[in-house]
Amino acid sequence: MPNETPAQRPTHYQPALSWFATIGGAWVFVLVTLGAFTTTIGAGMAFADWPLSNGSVNPHGWLEDIAMFAEHSHRLSGTMMGLITLIMALWLWKSEPRRWVRQLGWSALAIVIIQGLIGGKRVLLDSLAVPGFEMTFGQMLRIPHGILAQIYICALIAIATALSRGWIEHSMAVSKTVRRIGTMCIVLLLVQLTIAATMRHNYAGLAIPTFPYSTIDGHLLPVFWDYRVVLNFAHRIMAVILSVALIWFAFKLWTDRGATLMMRLGASTMVNLLALQVLLGAHIIWQLREVHITTGHVVVGALLLANTFWLVCLTYRDAIETKNDIT
Repeated sequence: MPNETPAQRPTHYQPALSWFATIGGAWVFVLVTLGAFTTTIGAGMAFADWPLSNGSVNPHGWLEDIAMFAEHSHRLSGTMMGLITLIMALWLWKSEPRRWVRQLGWSALAIVIIQGLIGGKRVLLDSLAVPGFEMTFGQMLRIPHGILAQIYICALIAIATALSRGWIEHSMAVSKTVRRIGTMCIVLLLVQLTIAATMRHNYAGLAIPTFPYSTIDGHLLPVFWDYRVVLNFAHRIMAVILSVALIWFAFKLWTDRGATLMMRLGASTMVNLLALQVLLGAHIIWQLREVHITTGHVVVGALLLANTFWLVCLTYRDAIETKNDIT
């Protein structure tokens, strides 16, 4: 019917839209990698203007200077991410029958716009002092910028998952216990990533310069405490809690009768990413924040969130589709 609205059409697998959403979900990790690298080498203020870089979309010398390259590449990849999200939101609005998926598209678009504005204000307000704080207001904006990036990743993963053939054509009936454990893991991951972003932008990554112990004498607790040490120690404690929770979640998926082979493989990938993340975290301290290891730690953390969130989405598949049944 020519005048048929998206909500009146049956849900079916749309390969082109699904692949486009998947590409968007992959491109976000290019953006995260460049952002992590830019922060690690301290290149966030390589250009003092925004949205242009030194007044240009192709600033002189940016391919020869590592700081300029990192920051400008991050800006260009962010622009591309915005365009991908805009196209995806419009495409969903035009052809997707499920209202909740269309709303996810608009939500992702809103987040990427806010992210761009926060990133721009971080540059433009870099010199604005805040009484009582070491960081300027612009520098403070790096923290919500990093946190919101994780929410954005989750939104993209949710959209790509909901558009996949497996989601649309197959039931995934796992137990409520598995869903609850998975949800708890996502909450813990977001708490950990919030602590990590706060620690990272307060230059507290080496506030406790030894690992696995907190002192060179082998004590578990630091001898000296300040807010940087508190952030670092909280990050370590959360890593232990999160490790237990994620392994528990993986075990439940491996043994649940309703879990698919893909979910079990995803659980194995999650545990491997967890092990790699812990190893990278240790090497950050042992190698004094070596750039590539530190950048890798941020990227693997985002991958771990994405993988876990994808698994949790799958566990809720039947409940979501039953409740929202083309509304």
